This record gives sequence, C-alpha cells and structure tokens, in this order.
Amino acid sequence: MIPEQNKNRFLAWTLLIILVFVWGTSFILIKKGLEVFSVEELGSLRVTLAFLVLLPLTFNRFKKVPGKTWVYLFIIGIVGNGFPAFLFAKAQTGIDSNLAGMLNSMTPLFTLIIAVSFFRFKTRWYNVSGIFIALAGAVGLISISGGRDFSFNIQYAVYVFIATICYATTVNMIKYYLKDLDIISITAFSFFFAGIPTLLILLFTTGFLDTMMNHEQAWTGFAYIAILAILGTALAMIIFNKVIKLSNPVFAASVTYMIPIVALAWGIIDGEQFEWIYVLWILLVLAGVYLVNRKFERKN
Repeated sequence: MIPEQNKNRFLAWTLLIILVFVWGTSFILIKKGLEVFSVEELGSLRVTLAFLVLLPLTFNRFKKVPGKTWVYLFIIGIVGNGFPAFLFAKAQTGIDSNLAGMLNSMTPLFTLIIAVSFFRFKTRWYNVSGIFIALAGAVGLISISGGRDFSFNIQYAVYVFIATICYATTVNMIKYYLKDLDIISITAFSFFFAGIPTLLILLFTTGFLDTMMNHEQAWTGFAYIAILAILGTALAMIIFNKVIKLSNPVFAASVTYMIPIVALAWGIIDGEQFEWIYVLWILLVLAGVYLVNRKFERKN
C-alpha cells in the first residue's frame, strides 16, 4: 500500500498544478476587466461574485464552526480575500500584468519569514535555497516573456508587495489556527465576511450600475470578472486551502512561482517563438519548489 504521507504529497502536487493553470490566467483577466471597470468596481465585483457563489455553502455550517475560529475567519476574509482584490487591480493601473506576476512571486518568501517569526518554524538550508532558486526561475521566465523591458513604478508595485504580505499572513493563519476546520467552511465564511462589505461598496459607492447600463463593453467585462471570481477566486481558494492542509504554507504559496510557466505556454501557443533558455528557467522553478516541499516542520 502507498503510505498516507506519499498520497498526501501526490495530491498536494496535483492540486498545486491545477491552481497554476487556473491562476495563470488571473492577471490577464484583471487587465481585460480594467478596460471596462474602475479599480473599485473590479475589486468589489470580484469578491462579491465569489461571495454569492459560495453563500449557499454557509447555510448549514454556522453551527459547525467553533466560536474561537470566527475572528480568524474574519481576518482571513478581509486581509486575505478582500484587500488583495483591490490591491492587484490598483497595481495594474500603473504596471503591466507580467510585472505584477513577477512581484507576486515574493509571496513564498514573505510566507517563510512570517512562519519563522511568528509560528516557530524550524527550517533547513535547502528549504530557504529552494525559495530563492524558484524565485530566480520565475523572474527569469517573466523577464523574457514577450521580449520587452519592464517599467518599474514603485508607487504601483508597492500595492503588490502589500498584497503578497496579506496572502503570506493568512496562509499561515489557515494552517495553524484553522487546522481542525474543513476547507469548505474556511473558504465560504472567509468570503462571507469579505463579501458583505464589498457588495455594499459595489452598489452604493461605485458607478457599477451606471457602467453596466451605459458602457458598450459592460457585459464582456463582466464576463471576464465572473470567470475570475468563480474559477480564479472561489473555486481556486477551496483548492488552495486544501493544499495548505495537505502540505505547508510555503509549499502552497509556491504556486506563485509556477504561474509564469502557464503564461509562457499561452504565449507559445499564441505564436511566440520557443527558446531553449525557457527550459532552464522552468527547471529552476520546479527544483526550487521541490526543495521548498522537503521536510519542513514546526518546532515542538
């Protein structure tokens, strides 16, 4: 029989690869959505749609959630789901989607720093080395995709840095404060807390309704954000939370390293020329993620 640990590791890798394909399209969907909606409209619409899709899953789960976990679900909802939706939309009004993807690759590094600082992780040299190896591969892939230079605008790049810290914080909270709560409840209730305020923002403080009635591309833009919200946010977060449960926060966050591989593949399918140097960067990413996932445990 296959040991349970090996089964969990295989499942974690499988789910991680699924996430890579799903989240690999997120930045381009944000870019398309911003052609129709403002930052506030896009961010609030994205979270609101995810909230509404997951809302039916909350109806019979209120009594199953221990009282002490509600505060963590609230923080995860606001900090991990709410803020980043607005931060990434704002960032991409001043930097392109490729650079946003590159900066997003800092998430595992921040995850490790928080894990070591606040959750008493002990780590080994190869775990830390894996983070920087995978980061180098991700940066290499993104830097050569499209064959153009990046315009680094620190004013907008800082929004991505803040978002990655939000992700890093909540990933650790899910692993160590909500380890006994099922992934559906974690996802549904975290979006419950984020979705109520974003729904109010969408309807009463933005021009969303006016945009939908008057913009000629409104429904096309809405379709892009609906795909982003349902597949790239609601469903993806369920999968992501499962990866956290099966492995460790740093491995789960390493999905950000592999997203550029999907972006590169779409570029080649779309007619971009294949370069053998791509193989080197991809191997660096995979080697780094492997090292990150080697035995990584909490201190007793």
